Amino acid sequence: MIIPIFITFSLLLITPSTNANTIEFDYCVADPAQPHGPSGYACKDPSTATADDFAYSGLRTPGNTSNLFKFGASPAFVTQFPALNGMGLSIVRADMAVGGAVPLHTHRVAELIIVVQGTIIAGFIDTNNTAFYKTLEIGDIFIIPPTLEHFQVNVGKGQSTVYASFASPNPGVQPVSNALFQNDLPTEIIEKVTMLDRAQIKKLKKVFGGSN
Repeated sequence: MIIPIFITFSLLLITPSTNANTIEFDYCVADPAQPHGPSGYACKDPSTATADDFAYSGLRTPGNTSNLFKFGASPAFVTQFPALNGMGLSIVRADMAVGGAVPLHTHRVAELIIVVQGTIIAGFIDTNNTAFYKTLEIGDIFIIPPTLEHFQVNVGKGQSTVYASFASPNPGVQPVSNALFQNDLPTEIIEKVTMLDRAQIKKLKKVFGGSN
């Protein structure tokens, strides 16, 4: 009986690895000159890769907070950091001035944030319209499920900085305000689907650069 059980157990260990995607290369540094498809960018010639391909210094620079929301982001997505291609992860630095906020927005994948400066409130709204939000201090983390609308607000007395990691090299981002008011969707339609006042819609379209 011992041998059949051992063989069965061995097959259980081996089978998943043989059925899983086989790693053909150690890495696939993106070649931005090639088309970008659902599976990512094409790889540049591995023989031309250097250590510089696997390092990125863009997160040293704080985001520009001189805007309506007093918020700026410094992303390290595959477009900025080609070595993330095929790795299934990325990161962004978010800076908020006093009173600043990361406005309601969505991503295609989950997001994990960690506070490295200041005090913030982070939260999301699920599909039952339940709001989950929490005051976070330095060192605290908060997980945001995929596709749900979420936000961060600086509630401290100084600037706040948050790092957010994503389960994708290209997580996408769609701010709700931009989706509604940075387009040519007619004001009459937005009025119908949001119940916002027409004058307010036109005002916001002017602020965000929309038309119609």
